[in-house]
Amino acid sequence: MSKPRTRIQQRNSEAILDAALEVFSQHGFRGATLDQIAEVAGLSKPNLLYYYPSKEAIHVALLSGLLDTWLDPLREMDPAGEPVEELLAYVRRKLELSRDFPRESRLFANEILQGAPRIQEAIEGDLRTLVQEKAAVLTRWMDEGRIARVHPVHLIFSIWALTQHYADFDVQVHAVLGPAEPDPYPEAHLYLETVFRRLLAV
Repeated sequence: MSKPRTRIQQRNSEAILDAALEVFSQHGFRGATLDQIAEVAGLSKPNLLYYYPSKEAIHVALLSGLLDTWLDPLREMDPAGEPVEELLAYVRRKLELSRDFPRESRLFANEILQGAPRIQEAIEGDLRTLVQEKAAVLTRWMDEGRIARVHPVHLIFSIWALTQHYADFDVQVHAVLGPAEPDPYPEAHLYLETVFRRLLAV
């Protein structure tokens, strides 16, 4: 049985993961190095390797925690709730994730763009199962005439695309909007609510 970590060990481990998140979200897995992560964490490379034996081990630790964070908003969609409001709440939660966790969003996007070598099993397992479960709920709501009939999985894909864009393309969003709109999220929320209310109306 392993010993519990001391406060210093816990602090160093968290510093490594936070530094790795910064480096991976900027450079991707291939472009990131252990030297970069150690420098951002304020630790020596040997000290970093005491906690994590490889760059891959750090990346897997980050992605494992991230996947749960990414799935939670969809899990919260209540099958017994009012369909349009449940979907709009999901859109809002996803947009809030992009606002509050942009580095995590870019880390996930980079992993997917590389073919998901470290989370393929998870996206074919937990993620796919959850999407199928919620797609069945959406289909039932459509069959009951409570929301417009659209492809349920592509509806979920659209929500992902329209919300995660604000994190994954943050530089482009701010460059195009300019200084007149330094915070895109209030208007993005209003726009997306309008889009999905109209899409789902029966």
